[in-house]
Amino acid sequence: MHSALIARAAASGDTAGMNILKGKSAIVTGAASGIGRASALLFAAEGAAVVALDRAPEVEATAAAIRSAGGRAIALVKDSSAEGDVAGAVATALQEFGGLDVCYANAGISGGLVPFLEETAERWTEVLKINLIGTFLLAKHAAMEMVKRKRGSIICTASVAGLRSGAGGVPYSASKAGVISMVQTVANQLTGTGVRINAICPGLIETGMTRPIFERARERGSEGKIGQLNPLQRYGVPQEIAQAALFLASDAASYVNGQAIAVDGGLSSSHPIVIARH
Repeated sequence: MHSALIARAAASGDTAGMNILKGKSAIVTGAASGIGRASALLFAAEGAAVVALDRAPEVEATAAAIRSAGGRAIALVKDSSAEGDVAGAVATALQEFGGLDVCYANAGISGGLVPFLEETAERWTEVLKINLIGTFLLAKHAAMEMVKRKRGSIICTASVAGLRSGAGGVPYSASKAGVISMVQTVANQLTGTGVRINAICPGLIETGMTRPIFERARERGSEGKIGQLNPLQRYGVPQEIAQAALFLASDAASYVNGQAIAVDGGLSSSHPIVIARH
């Protein structure tokens, strides 16, 4: 049952091919794999021209897949936490595609599950730099252009870990709570500009970042238990998050602003716990 649901989601949904983003251009960070790659591919399938950015060279394959399907895409092997690289990505969208309608600040790292008393300032700095400061930089530089046109959608990947404890390490959770707060604050800072900003809070999704969790479960033969704490009792796939991003990028979400939308199988609807068995 679970595998059938996941396979259906992986097919990119019933909306694919409707040209929801026809005539628009988008930047997607973290586009070499996982949620970023799925979102870049879906945006392009819906008509958007895409600037795909990632510090991993595999981002070239994402852009190549888009072009081979008849879409328009440019790959940038750059650092989403470096302001010059982010500003350059925005400039590329303007120069190559004539504008910028959507940006999806998705790049992020987990930082690992390190006990709080063993955490270091160096690890915190790296996680915050990529997850929070990188998100801020793309939102800022995208908004600078979008405000001029009185329209645009900024999307940020947060996490259910930013809503409450239990879904990630301490610096990761803090960085994602920061993304949610930034989205709420920036939405009000951009009052009257016509620019929207929202966050997506994924639950447990199988991506490169979460691969160790899945590999350990498969080694133990307990893969079927992954995601059992949410009401759907399964994990998610990147394409399911991409569908939420597509909605926020589209005109269908024209009245959605300053929100942190959980896409987590219902995990954040309660405070699930694992009952200790004695």
